[in-house]
Amino acid sequence: MTSEGWGTRSVEPVSQHYIVCGGNALAHRLVLELVEHYEVPVVVLVADRTRDHAPQIEQLPGVAAVVEYASITDEALRAVSIDTARGLALVEGSDQDNIHAALSAQGHNPDIRIVLRMFNQRLGENIERLLRNGAALSGSATAAPAFAAAALGRPNSVEIGGRFLHIAFDDAITSDRICVVADHIDRQDLSKIRLLPEQRGDSADFVRLASEFGDDGPVRPGGVRREAEPEPEPDEEPGGVAALQVLRIEPREPISWARRVRWRLLDMMRFFTSARMRLVLLTALAAVLMAFGVLWYLNRNFGWTLYISLLDLAGAAQPDQLSDIAAGTGTGGLWQRVAQVVITICGITFAPVATAIAVEVLGSGRRGHPRNPGAGTRDHVIVVGLGNVGTRVAAQLHELGVPVVCMERDPQARGIAAARALGIPVVLGDGPFEEQLRRARLKHSRALVAVSGDDATNLEAALEARHGNPEVRVVVRLFDDNFAGHFYATLDNAASRSVSYLAAPAFAAALMGREVRGMLSVFRHVLLIAELTVEDGSGLIGMNRHDLEDPGGVRVIAIRFARSTQLQWNFPDRTRRLTPGDQIVVAATRIGLARLNTALVEEG
Repeated sequence: MTSEGWGTRSVEPVSQHYIVCGGNALAHRLVLELVEHYEVPVVVLVADRTRDHAPQIEQLPGVAAVVEYASITDEALRAVSIDTARGLALVEGSDQDNIHAALSAQGHNPDIRIVLRMFNQRLGENIERLLRNGAALSGSATAAPAFAAAALGRPNSVEIGGRFLHIAFDDAITSDRICVVADHIDRQDLSKIRLLPEQRGDSADFVRLASEFGDDGPVRPGGVRREAEPEPEPDEEPGGVAALQVLRIEPREPISWARRVRWRLLDMMRFFTSARMRLVLLTALAAVLMAFGVLWYLNRNFGWTLYISLLDLAGAAQPDQLSDIAAGTGTGGLWQRVAQVVITICGITFAPVATAIAVEVLGSGRRGHPRNPGAGTRDHVIVVGLGNVGTRVAAQLHELGVPVVCMERDPQARGIAAARALGIPVVLGDGPFEEQLRRARLKHSRALVAVSGDDATNLEAALEARHGNPEVRVVVRLFDDNFAGHFYATLDNAASRSVSYLAAPAFAAALMGREVRGMLSVFRHVLLIAELTVEDGSGLIGMNRHDLEDPGGVRVIAIRFARSTQLQWNFPDRTRRLTPGDQIVVAATRIGLARLNTALVEEG
């Protein structure tokens, strides 16, 4: 690695280029997006050209240069010609380092478009106000919904105009769908999937009738009705189908109160792990119940019996005096006094146990230790890895009301504090996966999400989980596409996602000034939901749906006109031309959105 202030020589004179700072997986995917789909010159700034994904980035065709500097200093920015660049993407390093680099770049080039990766989204929103032309995105927040949805076995959703868009498959598709987004779906060969295929419009039947009747109408001049030509039967499309649908509310995972109460009661049993302790406590409880029965039999007053029993159990009962017995004002006799003594002695047994439980519960929280999963943990999702992505996935599942258990080997991981704040159990330690999964109660779990930064570790966790519980659903974070294809073909009830693959299109679109509202997954393929605003001088002015839509690339799903506040879904007039102030919502593939952006830049 080069030392501070030293690096490779400056790149050859270049202008109107885009700079990507980083050598991680996200930087690799982002560079691919820019050079393959947007076809723009890219200069990459890395800390070490021999580590991480830097060697693969250097081999990509279309990359103008790869410059090596240990940190993003003013000298490094000048070396990549920051003064003449159109955009800068900061996708590696801490939030503080990225903020410092963004402000330095803005000082060199006030008009440059800056996109920086920020884990702290609230801080990112504030930083956006300091930048003249910038956006702060979180790669983990962008990808986490896809992992959470895959764990629950359903597609994630994107909020647009108070509604939620999601993808339904095959039999789940309803008649009010927006459009078909994929067909030819074959789980054994995902390369056959066609995204945004060409489909018949709503007016197809009217066009057919018009061509059938002709200019003379349905009846010939001689009074003989025109015979319609037989309509050819459509070829049945192989494989499954996926469609984009609208829900008015985000689907939540329902959990009944009865199940929650049962889990809490079972969770209390973790404090009674000793067989001898359980025997002593059960014996004492049986004695208390028998004594309570004696008191109720002697007095025939349930309320008074409960009152005196609780006082005796707490050690607050008043003993009878000999003078009270002689005067006949004492208790109900010898058997009542014996019953009260039994309850008081048993109360001495219960008191230290209750105190120990209270100290353990309160003390563990104050020591900063996350709680362990209890015996009542059922139907939960296990999240392996509490990095940026794992923390987001666990938080989102918790927000949906789904029980979560986390596993982490590094006790200093940043996500442990977040899990503790949410009350999520965490299994800490670097032991074998078999033992860790047993502690995470794999037998009673519904799914496992492995999102560590290493493909081999994630695969090991998934295979070990499937060995321990053949019915568990596994979701694995994988970078390599070929590896993911074999994973899909080999395991059923499984899914794989790539954080960089999910996040890179959003970063690339933001770098081009387009707002991607969210992404929907069709297996390993990504469908982008983007919102475009027609501004003065924009290439969108004068275009209609025919001009914008591209089979396999772009589909217009909603339009908001300049003087309206409501989105019009599937607006039927395909010839109406856009005017300044209009907004359109499109569903697009990565290539389709890049092609649309390039066309708008050229026309604008």
